[in-house]
Amino acid sequence: MDLLFLLLGLTGLWIGTEMTIRGSVSLASRLGVSDFVVGIVVLSIGSDLPELAIALDAAVKISAGGNFDDVIVGAALGSSLGQIGFVMGLIGLLAYLTLPERLIYRHGGILLGSIALLGTFGLDGTVDRVEGAALLLLYAVYIVIVLGNGVGEIPQDGAKRRGIPSSLGLLAAGLLAVVLSADLTVSSAVSVARALGVDEAFVAIVLIGLGSSLPELSISVGAVIKGRHRMSVGNLIGSNVFDTLVPVGAAALVTNIAFSRDMLSLELPFLFLLSLLVLGFFLRKRGLNRFEAGIILAVYLAYVAFKLAAV
Repeated sequence: MDLLFLLLGLTGLWIGTEMTIRGSVSLASRLGVSDFVVGIVVLSIGSDLPELAIALDAAVKISAGGNFDDVIVGAALGSSLGQIGFVMGLIGLLAYLTLPERLIYRHGGILLGSIALLGTFGLDGTVDRVEGAALLLLYAVYIVIVLGNGVGEIPQDGAKRRGIPSSLGLLAAGLLAVVLSADLTVSSAVSVARALGVDEAFVAIVLIGLGSSLPELSISVGAVIKGRHRMSVGNLIGSNVFDTLVPVGAAALVTNIAFSRDMLSLELPFLFLLSLLVLGFFLRKRGLNRFEAGIILAVYLAYVAFKLAAV
């Protein structure tokens, strides 16, 4: 039965991705915004709603006396690492990814700044309500700036001319299908792995960790296959900015969030350095080639191996 659910989940991911990409491309064409802006704003927020829901649910449980702080911070950092390391590396092997220099500096700076700000707030071991509000405010300002700068850019050709309500409906249905299918795929994959006797540490770190990035992976690969490279890159950069600011920030508004020293000394610096490496590759030739994508993927897999060895 778990195997059947796994197949259903994978099928749902494929169908949902098709709907999401078509709705996004049509919406970009109608509104006169670029694929990159759609990826940064619409796809990243939509695909990261599960992480936000998990963070808020954990925050409510913490306020009731539970110990779920590591779930909130760990999910945010783990998802970001999976997206910038595994997903970016994988799609970079599929296609040569390019970005203009101005976009690399602008959005790369925000990405690195958001990671640094989260680390600064976590230095005392706690992210409180004021700091949580500051994280959310920064994200809101970022989105306003992105939308302000993005309107009027010429989207790529080839979009089917649907109306805005139809495009939004297709996009919303696609995102819902991707999110629900991702959850079904991860839960059934974990069940199948355990039934086969796969090590629990591998299940927890690899399957569940990468599972939180499954919506971004599905959408990004689908965008690359359809030639929408910048939509794919925008989705990943936007998702990482979202993950480092919004889930922890929103949870901190509910209750103070403890920030693990281990995550502060390992995961956060590693995320910063890996993001810096990715941005450096983009700046060097205004793009990410397959060799560089392989390096990024290898670095991420080395981190996963280190975590497995440490368990």
